[in-house]
Amino acid sequence: MRRRFTLPALTVAATAASLLVAVAPASAHGYISSPPSRQANCASGAVANCGDIIYEPQSVEAPKGSKLCNGGGSRFAVLNDNSKAWPYAGVGKTVTFNWILTARHSTATWEYFIGNTLLASFNDGGAQPGATKQHTVSMGSFTGRQTVLARWNIADTTNAFYSCVDVNIGGGTTTPPTTPPTTTPTTAPTTAPPTTSPTTAPSGTWRAGTAYKVGDVVTYNGISYRCRQAHTAIAGWEPPNVPALWLAI
Repeated sequence: MRRRFTLPALTVAATAASLLVAVAPASAHGYISSPPSRQANCASGAVANCGDIIYEPQSVEAPKGSKLCNGGGSRFAVLNDNSKAWPYAGVGKTVTFNWILTARHSTATWEYFIGNTLLASFNDGGAQPGATKQHTVSMGSFTGRQTVLARWNIADTTNAFYSCVDVNIGGGTTTPPTTPPTTTPTTAPTTAPPTTSPTTAPSGTWRAGTAYKVGDVVTYNGISYRCRQAHTAIAGWEPPNVPALWLAI
């Protein structure tokens, strides 16, 4: 959540400098929406007990250079917890990562790692990105369950934004069990899926927490929209508010 800063009435120069320090790091925000990053899975409810990252998945900002999912900052340490049941998205040998940028900023580079291995780096040379960004990255020789760390390095600050994406290279989408079963089921389960799992709906009324793919059609306030970019919806991203994600039809 954004904090309000109350500045003392000193000199005009000092006030202006303070404003630059306070505003600059908070002026850019973004995260990977698909395959769903850890913060996207928290925001959609696919993973429970994530803390306040569910309200601001776009705000994982910390100094450049970290290999931690939360960037090594003082917030969102839950993203580093590998004991949580993070879902693994089934992917091939190349993966297209889709970013949603809720605020744009001039960009130095975008980097993708598995462990200490740099998979890819994209140099934007200080350009300002659009409301969405997409990169297709080779997974190299890696197979099976891996965690990809993505870093969005800002050009004119010392900070970066971080997203970790759990993938199953060459496998299907899985959710690790939180506890082993105590008995062997004799019949197929009849209960509905957990309410914390993300919902999917190719059509119908727009809902926060729903995972939408390109081409899905929804209605909002009586108007129909077609999805332009795969993402998991959150409050504040209603179709009229994010034309980069939804096209009125």
